[in-house]
Amino acid sequence: MRKNRMLGLVFSATLLSACGGGGNSASSAGTAPPPPQPTPDSGCTGACANAQTFLGVSDVQTIIAQAAAEAQAQGKPAVIAVVDRVGNVLAVYRMNGAPDTMTITSGRNVVGGLEGLAVPSELAAIAKAVTGAYLSSEGNAFSTRTASQIIQEHFNPGVLGTPAGPLFGVQFSQLPCSDLTTHFTAGTGAGPHNSPLGLSADPGGFPLYKSGTPVGGIGVAADGIYGLDPNVMDKDRNIDELIAMAGTYGFGAPADRRADTVTAGGITLRFSDVGYSDLATHPQSAPPYSALTGALMTVPGYFDGSAILAGTAFGQIASGIRPDDAYYPGLDAFVLDDGHGNNRYPPIAGSDGANALTAHEVQTIEQQALTIANRARAQIRNPLGSQARVTVSIVDTNGVALAIARTRDAPVFGIDVSLQKARTAAFNSGSYAADSLQALAPANYFADSIDVADKKATFTTVAQSHIGDYVSAVRTFLGMPDALTGNIAFTDRAGGNLSRPFFPDGIDGTPNGPFSHPYPQWSPFQEGLQLDLVYNAVALNLVGYLNAQGFAISADNVPATTQYCTASPRLANGIQVFPGSVPIYRGNVLVGGLGVSGDGVDQDDMVSFLGLYNAGIALNGTIGNAPTAIRADNLAPQGVHLRYVQCPQAPFLDSNTDNVCDGK
Repeated sequence: MRKNRMLGLVFSATLLSACGGGGNSASSAGTAPPPPQPTPDSGCTGACANAQTFLGVSDVQTIIAQAAAEAQAQGKPAVIAVVDRVGNVLAVYRMNGAPDTMTITSGRNVVGGLEGLAVPSELAAIAKAVTGAYLSSEGNAFSTRTASQIIQEHFNPGVLGTPAGPLFGVQFSQLPCSDLTTHFTAGTGAGPHNSPLGLSADPGGFPLYKSGTPVGGIGVAADGIYGLDPNVMDKDRNIDELIAMAGTYGFGAPADRRADTVTAGGITLRFSDVGYSDLATHPQSAPPYSALTGALMTVPGYFDGSAILAGTAFGQIASGIRPDDAYYPGLDAFVLDDGHGNNRYPPIAGSDGANALTAHEVQTIEQQALTIANRARAQIRNPLGSQARVTVSIVDTNGVALAIARTRDAPVFGIDVSLQKARTAAFNSGSYAADSLQALAPANYFADSIDVADKKATFTTVAQSHIGDYVSAVRTFLGMPDALTGNIAFTDRAGGNLSRPFFPDGIDGTPNGPFSHPYPQWSPFQEGLQLDLVYNAVALNLVGYLNAQGFAISADNVPATTQYCTASPRLANGIQVFPGSVPIYRGNVLVGGLGVSGDGVDQDDMVSFLGLYNAGIALNGTIGNAPTAIRADNLAPQGVHLRYVQCPQAPFLDSNTDNVCDGK
């Protein structure tokens, strides 16, 4: 009894974080005639969002009613969530008989990490909806199935001998423990809001569009599995995806913006394994929302359950993302707003001593990076020839965010991710990295049992992962007893090389990178340092959510609480392990990190590296990229050089210049 009381006090306000996935499930064959494409191509390229483009209450009712009708026809009652583009939860609807929980699994018999954990279905549905909304823009429409394709150990998944997915590790972003993402208040508020399970790779999450611009996302939890698609060579009839697809009718992504019209590394991405013609119902024939027999549900920290809400209009002050009016003239920049007209992250000076970045230097770096982004040819947007759309974050060596700004219509996921990238580059390059990691508490892996009927939940420790072991592993792997003490400048591309389950990346049968678990004990839900750093916060947030729902909690070996995702303030929203960052130097002195996210990873690399290089020129050499002698690409573990950055071919829309990062 004493333990439960203690847990109630410790966890009462926190919420869950973590990951993504999907599984296959049988379904009824489609019986409805193929409906027409409900959202014709609009020609939107980033400027269609306005004060009138948002999800109204009647829109949300229609979306839920269409999804519920398909779930009823399939005999699979579901939990259905709808969010707006910045993550406000507009509704969470539970059909009678819907599963109470979803089990996280990669289907690979991996033990530890998040594998095997049961999570409330409403959290899974919200995470899927957020993923569909956050990965999409007027230039691209990505789903949770798209996410599954781009986070696994091979790209395409299941194709041996290929590198990891381009957004490997992105699932551990947007976490509730992040210091950047915003938290629930009554009604809707300024975003970007957190996702209860990070970004999801479980099929059943789609973006929602009106007049060619994304206005939110739908997520469905019905099959009891929170997993992923390990094989993109076949077509699944996934129940969650069928139900969610029905919900999108009339709000579907424009056909020429869907992931299946976008390539990455020459590979066409996947949007959905089902279409409207696969449905068992015709969405236009769905009974009205008023005729449904389920109910809205309260989701502490996300939705109060009292009434369906209207979404915010993206790009307006209330959404938390609005046009810049002060710091980046002529760059069509957007900034984060607190909902009251105040820029959350204007350029400020660093907090780390005599060599700290000045506010003017920070502003110049942002301006130069945004300039490169506006000139850059996008990789993941249509039509071809579009500008890259990204978020740019700058931090000092303490991890303090010194500035965050965006180009027009950049996908929302890149906000939190760009800050993760900036912090990761500054952290791994710092003299403090090894000591900080060795001082962190181990990750306590839990197994859980959630009894919804009796309102009881049990968490049992099944293993521990000691964070300091990663320091020993990287030193052995690199043959450097003093690695992670500031002697090497690491980008996220270089750190990512060390975070894959195979080294070199994608070569099956080779050893794992030192920041990764070995294969086959690896999965996207049990991947290494990135997850282990935030795992305790993940577990505490899950316990906190259940406690807020009135569950009696029993847990052993409870980890200490932290204010944010890790006990290190330098990594307050966790780390990221795919490319798009550089450390910032003043001569030979590390002074911060620059992170970029939102387009192809080579574009992200170029905007960060070349943006900082050009800022150094504009500032007469006061700051710049790392000296070449200490860059991570000088290291060749196992005879294979790490990569520092990789810039795209023919990168600019206004120039034929190539090899733009060489010699810099």
